[in-house]
Amino acid sequence: MLRGRLVRLIDTAGLEESAPDTLYGRMRASSETAVSLADLVLFVVDGRAGITPADEHFAAWLRRQNRPVLLVVNKAEGRAGANAALEAYSLGLGTPIGVSAEHGDGLADLMGEIADRLPDATEPEEPADRPLKLAIIGRPNAGKSTLVNRLLGQDRMITGPEPGLTRDAVAARFTDADGAVIELVDTAGLRRRARIEQPLEKMSVSASIEALKMAEVVVLTVDSVEGLHDQDLQLARLIEREGRACVLVLNKWDATGDRNAARKAASDRLETSLAQMKGIQVVTLSALTGQGVDKLLPAVRRAHAVWNTRVATGELNRWFEDALERHQAPLVTGRRLKLRYVTQAKARPPTFIIFGTRAEQTPEDYQRYLVNSLRENFALPGTPIRLQFRGTTNPYAEERD
Repeated sequence: MLRGRLVRLIDTAGLEESAPDTLYGRMRASSETAVSLADLVLFVVDGRAGITPADEHFAAWLRRQNRPVLLVVNKAEGRAGANAALEAYSLGLGTPIGVSAEHGDGLADLMGEIADRLPDATEPEEPADRPLKLAIIGRPNAGKSTLVNRLLGQDRMITGPEPGLTRDAVAARFTDADGAVIELVDTAGLRRRARIEQPLEKMSVSASIEALKMAEVVVLTVDSVEGLHDQDLQLARLIEREGRACVLVLNKWDATGDRNAARKAASDRLETSLAQMKGIQVVTLSALTGQGVDKLLPAVRRAHAVWNTRVATGELNRWFEDALERHQAPLVTGRRLKLRYVTQAKARPPTFIIFGTRAEQTPEDYQRYLVNSLRENFALPGTPIRLQFRGTTNPYAEERD
């Protein structure tokens, strides 16, 4: 927030003169897109290095973009920094603001200048409806950023064959075809913990996991050519443990040879290794060509609706009576459990509490039976279901042991 206004700050990848098909060329294209969308551009130069030919080149380029520009001279502490700030006048971008990001010098003046130069807010800055929070996760080079760009309809994320281009969780908002606002987060590729060595990668993984925790629906993106790896299943278990709705995307479907075999292999692995998210939606698509991408957001909305499900108390207890009648509660230490009644504590994800004598001793296999029955009876496919047991008695029922 800046003077009571919500301000979205975009950090770009930098500007370099390179061929469009190189990594630096793609970085520049991403930065150009960000500039075209901005209400105010902060052009940052290095006060210690002085004004370089590259600074002059891109200052001239910025003047042609017809966007408001605020010139910022970083590392401007001390006398040398002050001289560098004066030298920056030569770029023709107005009065430079000298700061030291490392030491915090000049940042208050910079924030004030930004607030003064932002356009007047003529419309509410937040939509009336809270946006659906969607995170895209997966292993490196699964096509996450390409998918994000395809959903946004523009090249906001840097993409390419090099793995690890996304180093942070990057958020962007857009409105889908139905007018719903979605906050989309692209994350860094997640690898096995033993292979995460560099400090920057550790920070990237932490940011990705935090983005997952803040999301409502998570799209787990898998390279369909390579198939489901153990690491993909670990990510799916992380999604389930955090209680998030999930949609599985088999990306690069256009490059997949035997599609029937690929789909069957994925379904078999999910069935055997991810029983706790039985019925998860699987979308096959190609983020690169756009084939099948139109199926993704409807699947996301369905997963979100299931994740938000609330079951009426009467229906829930009728189900509970039938479930106990079909499969009687087991014996524990020679005495049968007396499960009395059930209630839904919350949605997001659906969470149920079962009360009864020694209910907390309910064996895991019987818990799985109840979860599967809940999922089947109330159409809760692919979403985590929380089932808790409380060893208290129903106050309306007489205790008989």
